[in-house]
Amino acid sequence: MNTANNLIQKYDIPGPRYTSYPTVPAWKEDPIDTDLWKAHVRSAFQTNNSEKGISLYIHLPYCESLCTYCGCNTRITVNHSVERPYIDTLLREWSLYLEIFDDTPQIAEIHLGGGTPTFFSPEHLTLLIEGITQKAITTSETCMSFEAHPNNTTRAHMQALYDLGFRRMSLGIQDFDLAVQKIVHRIQSYETVASVVDTAREIGYTSINFDLIYGLPLQNKNTISDTFDKVARLHPDRIAYYSYAHVPWVKPGQRSFSDKDLPSATEKRELYELGKRILAAMQYYEIGMDHFALATDELYLAAESGTLHRNFMGYTIHSSDLVIGLGASSIGDTGSAYAQNVKKVDDYKALVYADKLPVYRGHFLTDEEISIKQHISRLMCQFQTSADTDDPLRASLFHYAESRLSELVADQLIEIKNGQLYIMPAGRPFVRNVCMAFDKHYWQNNSVELVFSQTV
Repeated sequence: MNTANNLIQKYDIPGPRYTSYPTVPAWKEDPIDTDLWKAHVRSAFQTNNSEKGISLYIHLPYCESLCTYCGCNTRITVNHSVERPYIDTLLREWSLYLEIFDDTPQIAEIHLGGGTPTFFSPEHLTLLIEGITQKAITTSETCMSFEAHPNNTTRAHMQALYDLGFRRMSLGIQDFDLAVQKIVHRIQSYETVASVVDTAREIGYTSINFDLIYGLPLQNKNTISDTFDKVARLHPDRIAYYSYAHVPWVKPGQRSFSDKDLPSATEKRELYELGKRILAAMQYYEIGMDHFALATDELYLAAESGTLHRNFMGYTIHSSDLVIGLGASSIGDTGSAYAQNVKKVDDYKALVYADKLPVYRGHFLTDEEISIKQHISRLMCQFQTSADTDDPLRASLFHYAESRLSELVADQLIEIKNGQLYIMPAGRPFVRNVCMAFDKHYWQNNSVELVFSQTV
């Protein structure tokens, strides 16, 4: 019989996180056909706008210092004169999309990601959001959220964004242990974080998320336990407990520490299991891969009702198929196509000011890929999917995957019965492995070990 450690070793293979399908390494359009992308955007807008609205992801890449664990697209500077030109470019890019739409956009959600959105002054963030919403429709149901660094998120930031309609904020905590913070260059005291949380609640924010990471250098069970003790005192509404992805060939900053500083694969999984046990004791519920929420949080309620959705912004309660990505490196999604903006800020500005959408690569999905995407989305959001015998394509893809899942069935991690696949509670840490069984691009890739981080 397989023990927990044996299962970890057995299923610890390279695999994607499935914020999209196909995943970015499998995208075919580089360079992308901009006119065809516009056509997909226009079609998705016509389908989604009146009923579901559209989602906006806005990438603000600037940070004052580099956190060496980070895998995001960032630009490091202490020169804040870059703020206004970048905001102006974002608004100009938004105007290019407004020309594609055939009606006033209704915004279902806005998320400010980074980088460090609170690198920008409250005044410039206000200029940005007002510039977006003045040419769109927002309501009390519009979900607006932002990522924040505790060290530079002031009361003025939180009040300005609250006044604009933001009610959710996500704090990048990662770990409270000072030695861990030092080695990954992300030092922030518990007192600083507590002050930000207290201020946010005083202002009226209704949902606060903590990002935590396991598998960082110098982490051990004691540091994780101490971190969760501090988290318990602050009692955020939701927690993302991510696996550290060690990809120094992609992110050279990770070369500032070596493999000997990192927990082994077995130790890393033990950190995850310890965190899960503590979260359960704190009455946080697992709602999807790496995500946990209190029973009062809207993500938990969406998971319980079967309406949870997943896109490049993570888990969300909104099911619009149209995500417009604004800013350097942002990714847009129409449900049938993806497009990513150029990554370098200077290139991004040059294209926008030439009145061109700054997209440079992407992918237009086949019918088969759309069906695989639906299977994977159900697994990631509901821990189940079905053969759907009324749809021959979906059924054939289910049976294609079923032939690759016998080991997971034998290990009692999943159950397949009458055309239904269920991921058991013990199998949830291996949801990516289940998704990979459906992923035809994965199996066609001859060098997956060089593309993805480990699954655990």
